[in-house]
Amino acid sequence: MSVKVPATRTRVGRYELGKTIGEGSFAKVKFAKHLDSGDSFAIKIIDRHHVLRHKMVEQIKREISTMKLIKHPNVIKIFEVIASKTKIYIVLEFVDGGELFDEIAKHGRLREDDARRYFQQLIDAVDYCHSRGVYHRDLKPENLLLDTYGVLKVSDFGLSTFSKKVREDGLLHTACGTPNYVAPEVLTDNGYDGTSSDIWSCGVILFVLMAGYLPFDEANLIALYRKICNADFACPSWFSSGAKNLIKRILDPSPLTLNLFQRITIPEIREDEWFKKGYRPPRFEQEEEVNLDDIDAAFNDSQEHLVTERKERPESMNAFELISRSQSFNLESLFEKQMDLVKRETRFASQHPANEIMSKIEETAKPLGFNVHKRNYKMKLRGDKTGRKGHLSVATEVFEVAPSLHMVELRKIGGDTLEFHKFYKSFSSGLKDIVWQSDETADLSF
Repeated sequence: MSVKVPATRTRVGRYELGKTIGEGSFAKVKFAKHLDSGDSFAIKIIDRHHVLRHKMVEQIKREISTMKLIKHPNVIKIFEVIASKTKIYIVLEFVDGGELFDEIAKHGRLREDDARRYFQQLIDAVDYCHSRGVYHRDLKPENLLLDTYGVLKVSDFGLSTFSKKVREDGLLHTACGTPNYVAPEVLTDNGYDGTSSDIWSCGVILFVLMAGYLPFDEANLIALYRKICNADFACPSWFSSGAKNLIKRILDPSPLTLNLFQRITIPEIREDEWFKKGYRPPRFEQEEEVNLDDIDAAFNDSQEHLVTERKERPESMNAFELISRSQSFNLESLFEKQMDLVKRETRFASQHPANEIMSKIEETAKPLGFNVHKRNYKMKLRGDKTGRKGHLSVATEVFEVAPSLHMVELRKIGGDTLEFHKFYKSFSSGLKDIVWQSDETADLSF
């Protein structure tokens, strides 16, 4: 039997961290659940010492502030910022549909109507950002996420900047972004307008969605830059004439001529007949006042607002406790059914990690009409219907017997025993995937 390292859980404040869902050069993004509400979030974890060492405090604060100021249905929300002594935690909206890039990788080019729908949402998001003085500067399919319903969400404002960060000439002077998607003017040292450069990137994205490949793509960087600066590309034959005309107006290498926009602007895009087809304006939630105090608190040296990061494991059960819970010194009897009778207390063994066991119990109990309250590796299940003796309540606890073996105990702590028996019958059938079975038994080893 292979030995598995017992799973640990990491808690930060009122959040329980799960698997890593993204990773960058100095930050990780992990799935998280709020311990009180059970809601899902994504938490971006930044190493505080790395930020200080590389003098990136202002840049990171700018990223967080940018995201908190943007409240749009097509932009990832930021809920709060917390910090420990060693980490900064940015609590973000969890989007579970993957990257838009994955859609292209799986299916190749998209149908024109689908590409247009995503492009409309992208323009809505970018226009909103620009109206708040925020430029993204790294727009690409990898930074565009999709939720369960196919709604586009713009993420990763790590390279964004406020309008007040421009120089006296009114232009930005930091070359950044992914080469294939950057505007020609970004590649020069003459400065560029953040609004117009974001529009160019949107045009490249639209081309990629409809073509399934990049308009500008060369192995040699100099050759790539030359193509971008000359807008040297050709639309495939399957593009409609309306799409071709719009893309050519977006991918105009001259954003400004005599201080007038030559490249199409967002208001002009909105008036384009191809763009307007099937357009649905975004639906906004009621805007709330944005408070940035948590950002300052996370980055200052005060200990007052720091949270603790705790790694937790299930309580270990020693040999004496294990024997005391069995009917004899024969450990096999611990995992046997007793004449098919479920009493007020029962237990089963599992070779799955403890966090998987907890998740499976919760997943099985909720459809049966039970509210779940978790604390460490203990769980209380409470029925939402009133029975003959009030609400049925069941306590569960996971114990570590060995590195690759856990025991789960279930106890009725409220309600009618007969109702507990009925609950147990449905509940146990949903746990078959995680219950350990000996070679001699083919059913649940309760």
